[in-house]
Amino acid sequence: MWRSVPWQGRQSALVMAAAMPALAVANGAPGAGLLLGAVLLLSAMAGTIGVRGTPSAAMCCHRALVSLVMAVCAFDGAGAGDSVAAGASEHAHGGMTGVLPVLAVVGVVAVVLWTVVSEWVLAPVHQGRTARLLAVESWAMAAGVAVMCVGF
Repeated sequence: MWRSVPWQGRQSALVMAAAMPALAVANGAPGAGLLLGAVLLLSAMAGTIGVRGTPSAAMCCHRALVSLVMAVCAFDGAGAGDSVAAGASEHAHGGMTGVLPVLAVVGVVAVVLWTVVSEWVLAPVHQGRTARLLAVESWAMAAGVAVMCVGF
């Protein structure tokens, strides 16, 4: 399966796999959330370089979307950690961090819908074992990002 995914998709999957446990271990630390959010954002951008018009473009864009949603969750966790650490009131917690949870929910819904459509509506690009493994990976990413964003 490794060769059936271009380097853009592979790097995105590796960054996401490293970021999920790192976010869990960081436990809302603002610096870690900002750093991991930035890394995930860069990974999402790199995940779509040069894939336009290729059979793997949709798969790479799906992974990039998951990276973006994870970055939003990391940034939101970092913002919430700042305001809690500073002892800010609930009113002061509004502003930018008030938008991020909404973006995270919209992103999670988009990832799940994309997964459903790509698995059940569209014809798969790959066949056989590779198609099954990529489907499992796609559902695992959708479930993982949903659980991660709900936890933050």
